[in-house]
Amino acid sequence: MSLPESTPNPSLPDDLLITCLSRVSKLYYPTLSLVSKSFRSLLASPELYEARSLLRRTESCLYVCLRFDDNPRWFTLCRKPDRTLTKSSGNILVPITSPQSHPTYLSGKVVGYNIYNIGRSIKTLASSSVSLLDCRSHTWREAPSLQVKMKYPCASVFDGKIYVVEGFVENVSEFSKSMEVFDTKTQIWEYVPIPYQDGDEYSGWLTKSTCIEGKVYLTIGRKVLAYDPKEGRWDLVEQEMGDGWRWYCNCVVENVLYCYNEGALQWYDNKERLWKEIKVLGGLPEFASSSRVKLADYGGKMAVLWDKYELDSEDKMIWCAVIALERHNVEEIWGKVEWCDAVLTVPRSTIFEYALSITL
Repeated sequence: MSLPESTPNPSLPDDLLITCLSRVSKLYYPTLSLVSKSFRSLLASPELYEARSLLRRTESCLYVCLRFDDNPRWFTLCRKPDRTLTKSSGNILVPITSPQSHPTYLSGKVVGYNIYNIGRSIKTLASSSVSLLDCRSHTWREAPSLQVKMKYPCASVFDGKIYVVEGFVENVSEFSKSMEVFDTKTQIWEYVPIPYQDGDEYSGWLTKSTCIEGKVYLTIGRKVLAYDPKEGRWDLVEQEMGDGWRWYCNCVVENVLYCYNEGALQWYDNKERLWKEIKVLGGLPEFASSSRVKLADYGGKMAVLWDKYELDSEDKMIWCAVIALERHNVEEIWGKVEWCDAVLTVPRSTIFEYALSITL
């Protein structure tokens, strides 16, 4: 009796698989990438993300950069593959599967599908290096370098352009009086002069940068300046804006500037020129004074991440909370905690660099 011939495992056409995968939440992609090499290739293909866009299935994806000794590593939020019905959110941070490691971490900004990294993690050496991480395929490539080396680059993004300044001015020079602007479409860097005034003291001050309502805001010294790219004009902004923003982590959500300041989440009311506390409802624990807190715009919501040391342990936990924001009137913003959970365990020596989100 002859045995029947074996038949190969049936496979679906790539076009059909892409149509199916484009309807699945990006939170499940890290787990699905383990199915096979062909799945992993499809999950990194431009065609999949074009399909997600056409079907309006894009979503915000959270990325976190942590530094282990002098080695930065990137993580992304995903669903636990063995999620059970518990009080847990089911979300965890997993390392991205990149074929290359890249020693960049000083400043990261999102443009399109890419995270641009400016500067290198080589102690305090100045660098002009710029590289980008394609968040579809998790591959790195080099981008045109800064025209001037910076030790602590500080960047913001508006309309496909990256605005970069030195984040800590030790000695004011002609170079520190300029902002470098990178057009991600033309791949060209340009200079924009910063209007320093004689007698102003800028040396030794931290610089912060962000973009709100189409203007690039800088804290320089004790002042806040706003640059309008369309008109090429600088304006002096009220000092109160920089009081809370200068020293603490911050993010912009729907053109409102938020920061974490001395145990509280705050927002800046630009009409009253005051920092106000967000009224947070339910589930957000108090942060230890030693915790490093990071904020990120998460699709119109706020992602709050912080580290928490474990007693009698060589490890610490990275926690994450997602807060839905709502204006109750022109004078108040309330936040409702949608979920809050420990998402990663790391050695105590790990340094929390930054968190950001990208739409994929």
